[in-house]
Amino acid sequence: MEHQPPPFFNRGPAPLVRLTFFVSLAILLMVLDARFRYAENVRQVVALAAYPMQRIAMAPVDLFHGAANYFASAAALREENSALKMKQLRAAPELLQLEALKEENNQLRRLLEAQERSPRNSVFAEILYAARDPFSRKVVIDKGSQNGIAAGQPVIDDVGVIGQVTRVYLLMSEVTLLSDKDQAIPLQVLRNGLRAVAYGGAEGGMLDLRFMAANADIRSGDTLVTSGIDGTYPPGLPVATVTRIERDAAYAFARITLAPTAGTDRYRQVLVLSNETKPPPEAEQPARKPPRTKRQRKTE
Repeated sequence: MEHQPPPFFNRGPAPLVRLTFFVSLAILLMVLDARFRYAENVRQVVALAAYPMQRIAMAPVDLFHGAANYFASAAALREENSALKMKQLRAAPELLQLEALKEENNQLRRLLEAQERSPRNSVFAEILYAARDPFSRKVVIDKGSQNGIAAGQPVIDDVGVIGQVTRVYLLMSEVTLLSDKDQAIPLQVLRNGLRAVAYGGAEGGMLDLRFMAANADIRSGDTLVTSGIDGTYPPGLPVATVTRIERDAAYAFARITLAPTAGTDRYRQVLVLSNETKPPPEAEQPARKPPRTKRQRKTE
């Protein structure tokens, strides 16, 4: 018996038969799917199974697009940030001016309220500059004798006394501040009415309350107002607050330091009080009946 080796390739059915079978099967499946939707579930299962492979295949493309978008967005944000900073820098001077104008408006409104509360007539003024003498504390305002300003008139702002007019020109005046070494102002403690005199010339623009007995009833934090006994300053205007008290049994007087309530280092607008008091408001008079005409008299 002769031995024949098995064939290397098992050819099976003929290729034409296979082609015809698979073409017919494909046409049958297409018809069934088009008419009865039999392959919908199979399609869903195949799509679900193929989705992870699709994501893996698309991962490099997505990563590339994500990186490109990130760098493009970062560059756009940097440009926008630089543009906004430049815009802010350009608008900064205007914003600062608006803020200054707002503060000046508020100061003028407070001065108007102080003018209405004051029993004396007053004139608005603006500080032009500080005096050139380095050993004195004086400022120059933009109102002079042409505006009715006279030497000796007190100068205040919305919170208290600033100083006194000491020299008058035609269009400007010189105001000596309370902290000047040659200034003195009579005061009284608002809490108990205790009278005293404050002098300028202390360090740092402070005031000294001199010749107060060591056992005087005065405390740190007390508010002192004008007493009005000098005839220059109207009574009741805030002047200073007690900041430090030093009592020593070896001395008859206490050393008391005051901080001025008002000051020219904050705002430039002030009020110059005159010596004339405001006229009292006119009382409302009942309305008078108009006189009767001749025709009305005849009809009566």
